[in-house]
Amino acid sequence: MMTTGLEVSANAVNALSILLAARNSVHTWWTGILGCALFGAVFFIARLYADTLLQVFFIGTSAVGWWQWTSGGDSGKALHVTHVGWSRILLVALAAMVIAASYGYALWRFTDAFAPFIDSLILALSVSAQFLLMYRKYESWWFWLVVNTLSVALFSFRGLWITAALYTAFWINAAVALVRWRRLVASK
Repeated sequence: MMTTGLEVSANAVNALSILLAARNSVHTWWTGILGCALFGAVFFIARLYADTLLQVFFIGTSAVGWWQWTSGGDSGKALHVTHVGWSRILLVALAAMVIAASYGYALWRFTDAFAPFIDSLILALSVSAQFLLMYRKYESWWFWLVVNTLSVALFSFRGLWITAALYTAFWINAAVALVRWRRLVASK
């Protein structure tokens, strides 16, 4: 697959958004909306349908995350970085696996999707990570590390070299964010 201006633009905007997330900046959300719209088009062209759908999800959750981070959502207070319990994390991970297997089967059976099960696992774990990030949960970064690891391999196999390089940078960013957010939790 050839690199296009669309792929370059999607990568640039999403790189900015992810760096802002690691820095705990509310501006991650509006840049994320723009970047996800661009990536949606890139992934649709590459026949990565689960990733295309994921971008639609990210656009919606970015709007909610923006609201959550600035107003605290229903509580009316801006959110701080906190932990989520391990039992809840295990439940989220199990649910992601079931969803990935189900959606992967549907893509395998009914579409011409490339790598439907890996693509679906990336989708399910990304959804989990995004919800945790929306609520400023430290553990979101562990999920992003797994997502980024799988994504680098998938995008490399699909010939999306710039996107694979970006997800390598996202992996490094997630590792740095894990350390940074651990300090934020400890300071509360």
